[in-house]
Amino acid sequence: MKRLLFVLTSVFCLCSCTKKVVLAETASKQAEAAVTPQISNPEIEKLGRVLSSMTERCKSAIPNGNPEEFLADLHKVLKEEELNHRDDDVDLLYLIDKKHNIGSDYVPKDLKPVKNNDLWNVSRNDLSLRPEAYSALENLSRAALNDGIKLMISSTYRSYKYQEGLFYRYVKQDGVELAERYSARPGTSQHQLGVAVDFGSITDDWGDTKMGQWVYNHAADYGWSLSFPRGYEDVTGYMWECWHFRYIGVEACQFQKKWFSDVQQFMLEFVDVWKKSE
Repeated sequence: MKRLLFVLTSVFCLCSCTKKVVLAETASKQAEAAVTPQISNPEIEKLGRVLSSMTERCKSAIPNGNPEEFLADLHKVLKEEELNHRDDDVDLLYLIDKKHNIGSDYVPKDLKPVKNNDLWNVSRNDLSLRPEAYSALENLSRAALNDGIKLMISSTYRSYKYQEGLFYRYVKQDGVELAERYSARPGTSQHQLGVAVDFGSITDDWGDTKMGQWVYNHAADYGWSLSFPRGYEDVTGYMWECWHFRYIGVEACQFQKKWFSDVQQFMLEFVDVWKKSE
């Protein structure tokens, strides 16, 4: 299968022959241009620079396609993020992982308590989420109920201090090397952003339950993305967690599935570099 045009950095160099190819492709899509955002040559060149900075595994995950279509989809993701943005809080697609952290004093604004109700059950009484994630969880849970499944919410927002205690408890239990494979150091957990949910029993067999299978099949329709998929520990830094989902928005879920082999980490890293690039 042909590699996606923009994955090859050379495609985006400034040589005249490349410009002619891009212009020719753009001209052939005039009908689409009427209903999709106009993509400038500088954006295509920026795309090449951003992709050249990504890992080879990320680039190899991108399927065949064209840069104009990719960028049009990216604009939808950024627009959705903008609609969810609040000046006093971090962006919805904020990159947090083993290399990108957030301060010990960060607490999401306007956290909403997640209590037992008609839509879901909870395992603890101290759960909460950012408002947009809470609303998306309501939508997901309502759809699950329509199919006869009531979701169990086991973990949501965690403060820096809570994560600190949890991580070092695991270190004491299993040693630092193993603990780092399944638990985040304080300041590097998606849970601190208030947009992550652990469902069900928080065990590997949850993914095989009726609830787990339903969430796998429908979560993305409501903006929820599996954070740590099987076989990507070298990418995410964590072992497979079938129960851990992060709210990123419907457009972002579609974007990562279409262009990043449905791997959240690849998509978030790309968006982070894109927003930081001139």
